[in-house]
Order: sequence, then C-alpha cells, then structure tokens
Amino acid sequence: MTQALPERPPLRSRRPWSSRTSTASDVAAAIFLFIGEAVVLAWIIFSYGMESWAAQGDPDEIDTAALAGIARMEMFLYVVLALTVLAALSRAPWTLVSHLLFALLLGALLTGSQQDYDRAHPDPTPTPTVHYTPCLSGSGKCH
Repeated sequence: MTQALPERPPLRSRRPWSSRTSTASDVAAAIFLFIGEAVVLAWIIFSYGMESWAAQGDPDEIDTAALAGIARMEMFLYVVLALTVLAALSRAPWTLVSHLLFALLLGALLTGSQQDYDRAHPDPTPTPTVHYTPCLSGSGKCH
C-alpha cells in the first residue's frame, strides 16, 4: 500500500502578476502617476509655446517647434502605453484605468495637433506631366 504525499502549500511567487496589487497602493500609484504624467504633458506644451514665442514670427522655426512638440508628445504616448502594460501586468486596475484615460487624452491631443499641422501645410498640387493634356470644351483632345 502506498501513501500519498501531503500537498505542499503553494509558494508565493515574486512575479508581479502572481497576485493582485492592494487597493491602497494601487490608488496611490494611480494618483501619483496621473499627476506626474499631467506635469510632463504641461511641460511639453509649455516648451512648445516657449519655442514658438522665441521664434519671433519666423515660420520655419515655428514649424520646427511644432514638429518637435508633436514628436515629444508621440514619445510620451509610447511611455504612457508602456506604463499601461506594466499596470496590467501588476494587476493594478485603478492604475490601469488612469493610464488608459491619460493615453486617450494624449492620443486626442496628438491627433489634433497633427491635423492642425497638416491643415496649415497642405501638399503642393502635382505638376502636370509631359503626357498631360487639359480637356477643354471643343478642343477634341479629351480622352
């Protein structure tokens, strides 16, 4: 007759996704990171404004400042999304929700600033090619 071995108690894993983060630390991290992200976003917007102001009306420098601001916001969006993944791995729902909301806000601001830049700088009209013949009424050259 064989005896069954007693079950070993489960070992607590050190991986962040092994257990849910406590609510108090989750809410504290969510508030702290949300305020930190808001400060960084305000700094990005402020630096764009100062660079535009320092350009003193030079359109090339203003465009350079606008593109630099868009690039900074894009990189910051990547950082916020990476923190969102870390919050999901840590099983911290409040931090995850706050990062998702901030990423949506940042994505909307980034999309708006890119559209404003694109509207201010439309693509030039294409030049006619050698084979282009305008179609004028009565010319007989319409294809």
